[in-house]
Amino acid sequence: MKNQNCTRKAIVIGVVLILVIAAAVPVTVGCSKKTEPAPLTEYWSADSEPAQKLRDYVTKVTDPEDKTNFIPEKDRIAVFDMDGTLTCETYYTYYDTMMFIEYCLVDHPERVSDELKEVAASIKPGYVADETLARNFAKAYAGMTVEEFYNYAVEFGKKQTGSFTNMRYIDNFYLPMVELVKYLYENGFTIYVISGTERTTTRAIVANSPIKDYVTPEHVIGTDFEVKQKGHEDEASNMNFKYENGDELVLTGGFIQKNLNANKSIYVEREIGQRPVLAFGNSGSDTSMMNYAIDSRNPYPAEAYMIVADDAEREWGTQDWNAKSQDHIAKGFIPVSMKNDFAKIYPDGITKSAEQYTPKENG
Repeated sequence: MKNQNCTRKAIVIGVVLILVIAAAVPVTVGCSKKTEPAPLTEYWSADSEPAQKLRDYVTKVTDPEDKTNFIPEKDRIAVFDMDGTLTCETYYTYYDTMMFIEYCLVDHPERVSDELKEVAASIKPGYVADETLARNFAKAYAGMTVEEFYNYAVEFGKKQTGSFTNMRYIDNFYLPMVELVKYLYENGFTIYVISGTERTTTRAIVANSPIKDYVTPEHVIGTDFEVKQKGHEDEASNMNFKYENGDELVLTGGFIQKNLNANKSIYVEREIGQRPVLAFGNSGSDTSMMNYAIDSRNPYPAEAYMIVADDAEREWGTQDWNAKSQDHIAKGFIPVSMKNDFAKIYPDGITKSAEQYTPKENG
């Protein structure tokens, strides 16, 4: 009898142990474990070589075991041009240029001179977006507070473009680039937008965009218009007065600097204080910033990517991929084809219009 009781106890203990072990082991029969999609596959083409290069780069520089390539988070700086890199620049032209045209000829012609109206009406495809034009932009908004100017940039963004159907100007971000910014941010990169567009305008665009959670206002660097304290616009030095409660900061109509070409690398050095390790652009005016990143004196591995506007179906791109890509490769940049590397460019419902350009008339 005693032996039978021992046997029964042993059987009970054995059953309990089996149940405990079974509860601790995950059931895998009849179901598959859900896996997260690979980075840069929602809006990037599955066979995109630049997307794979970016995944490989991020993997190695975020791996602390990779002693050769690891970059501490504080040094993971990524800089992006805006127009043509993060956003559309072909409706039919830059956000800030279209905003200037609308301000002078449609929204507030009573506030600007006849000369500025003529400048706005003269802007046609093929115009030169140089410093001279930027100086006219600055003159147009003279007398506005910085807050009023910011709010106007936001309100303008709610207008529909003529170059695309169902697109407001603020809906201008390329989905693959938004996905990329988010991917880098989630991997410890600090994101800067370095634009030729005026700084306050760029901040307004970014703050109302899909990348708003990844780029803070102090990480926006752009062209600068002169700002002074209201009532002291004509004084030579800001050292002659002090800001008091309730004072306003206003645009004087003066111009400081266009953030293109060498100014981009200078602004990066002066405002960030270190070399980026990733740089993204789309035109020759971005090459200084990109060369600054991939300079051989950068203590970390660095890469620079150039967006090529070669998609004439979903966009108004006219660039020749073969010529552009070879030129970029020769300069040490990695070319990205909007046609082949971007699986999707804009949200559903946004398509090219029948015509890209509708001129605005003066008066």
